Amino acid sequence: MDDVDAVQAQIARNMLQSGDWVTAHLDGVAYLEKAPLVYWTMALSYKIFGVHDWAARIPIALSAVALCWLTASMGAWAFGRRAGFCAGLSISTCVGLFLFTRILIPDVMLTFAVALALWALLRALDDDEPHPRFWATVLALTLGLGLLLKSLVGIVFPIAAGLIYLLATRQLFSAAAWRRLHPFSGAFIVILVAAPWHVLATLRNPPYFDFTLHSGPGQYHGFFWFFFINEQLLRFLNLRYPRDYDTVPRLYFWLFHLLWLFPWSVYFPAVGKLSFKPVDRAGRARLLALCWAGFILVFFSFSTTQEYYSMPCYPALALLLGSAMAADGKWIRRGTTMLSILGGCAAIAAIAMLVLSRGLAAPGDISSALSPHPNAYKLSLGHIEDLTVASFAYLRPPLVLAAIAFVVGSLGTCKAKVQRAVLAAALMMVLFFHAARLAMVSFDPYMSSRPLAEVLEKSPRGTLIVDHHYYWFSSVFSIPIAPHCC
Repeated sequence: MDDVDAVQAQIARNMLQSGDWVTAHLDGVAYLEKAPLVYWTMALSYKIFGVHDWAARIPIALSAVALCWLTASMGAWAFGRRAGFCAGLSISTCVGLFLFTRILIPDVMLTFAVALALWALLRALDDDEPHPRFWATVLALTLGLGLLLKSLVGIVFPIAAGLIYLLATRQLFSAAAWRRLHPFSGAFIVILVAAPWHVLATLRNPPYFDFTLHSGPGQYHGFFWFFFINEQLLRFLNLRYPRDYDTVPRLYFWLFHLLWLFPWSVYFPAVGKLSFKPVDRAGRARLLALCWAGFILVFFSFSTTQEYYSMPCYPALALLLGSAMAADGKWIRRGTTMLSILGGCAAIAAIAMLVLSRGLAAPGDISSALSPHPNAYKLSLGHIEDLTVASFAYLRPPLVLAAIAFVVGSLGTCKAKVQRAVLAAALMMVLFFHAARLAMVSFDPYMSSRPLAEVLEKSPRGTLIVDHHYYWFSSVFSIPIAPHCC
C-alpha cells in the first residue's frame, strides 16, 4: 500500500543498495524518525529472497507467529497447558493482531520483545527456576533489542511494568531479588546491544546534542534532537512538527480494546474473578500481566495515540483471558452466551448488506463507490469511514464468507461448554480473517498506486515526474524495476 508499507519497504531497499545501515534514507533524504531494526530485518529478507513486496513482510509475519507461540508458552508455564492454549489462541485470532500486522510497522516485533522481557523477569525471580542468570541475560538482551525496535518505549514499557510489579510484591527493595536480576551486567548488555547504532547515527548526523523543546517548519538540530526530542518527547506531548498524525479520543482508545481483543473480550468480566495474590506462580503471573497492561494503557492515556499503539499489552490481556477461560465459571458461560448473540447479530448485519447492495452495479473498481474522508486518514483505520452501501456491491464474496463465519460462530457457541465454544470462536475468526483478506484485495486499487507502478514497469524507460507528496505515490517508487522518478 501507499504511505507506510511502500515507504518502509523502500527504506530497507535503500539500505541494502547503499550499504549505509546506520542512516535510513527516503527519496535521497535522511529519514531519522524511526529505530533501525525493522529495516535491518527487511533488508536481510531482501538479501535472502530478493526484493519483493512479500519479502518485506516476512519479518512481520514471523514475529506475529513467534508472539503467539510465546504467549501460549508463557501461559502454559504460569497457569497450565489448557490456559496456555487458550491464551495463545486468544492472541492469534483476535481482531487487533490481524488488523495491525497487515501494515508494515514494527509494533508486533516490539510486542514480542516486551512479552519476552517480562517473562524473563518472572523466570529470573522464580524461586524454582534453575537458571535465573540465563533469564536475566534474556531480559537485558530484549531490552536492548526493544531500543533498536521502537526506541525509548521499547525499554520504558517492560522496566516500568517490572518496577510496578516489584513494588506490588514487596521486592522492589529486596537485595535477593536484585541479585537474581543482575542489573549491572544487564545494563552493560543493553548498552552493548543498543549504543553502537545510536552513537554512529549521532556522529553521522550533526549537530550532536541539542535539547531545544520546540519544533517548527525548517527546524533541524541533528539526529539526537530529531530522534529523541522531536519524535518521542514532543510527539508524546502532542507538540511535534509536522502535525501529520491524529490521536484517538481517550474513551474510544480504552473501549476499542473490546474490539481489538474480540471475540475473546466477551470474557473480560471473568478476569475480575481471578486471584491476583502473588502467593504462587499463577498469581504472580496474573499480577504482572495486570501491571503490564495497566501501565501501557495509562501511559497512552496521557499521550497522543493511534489505534495500534497499545499492541504491547495484548499478550498480557490474552494471558488473563486464557487463565479465566481455563478456570471456567458462570462469567465464562455468560460470555459464551454473549458471543453467540453477537455472532448472530453480525451475521444478520452481513446478510442485510448483501440484500441492500443486491441490485447495485459494480463497474470499474471500488474507488468509484467510496466517499473520501481525508481528515480521518491521519488515523490508521481512517479509511473505514469511506465505506458506503454502494461499496458493498464490490465486496459480495467477502460478505458471504463473513456471514458464514458469523453463523458458524453463533451456532458453535450456542449453549456450548468452554472447550467447544473456544474452538468455534477460533474457527469463526479464521473464516472472517479470510473474508477480510479478500476485501483488502478489492481495496488495493484504492489504497495503493501499485497498479500504476506495474504499468510503468512495463513501459519504455524514461523520466516520471511526480508532482505531489512522496507518500501519496510511494508504491510507484518501491517497485523492483522502475523508471527514473523524481
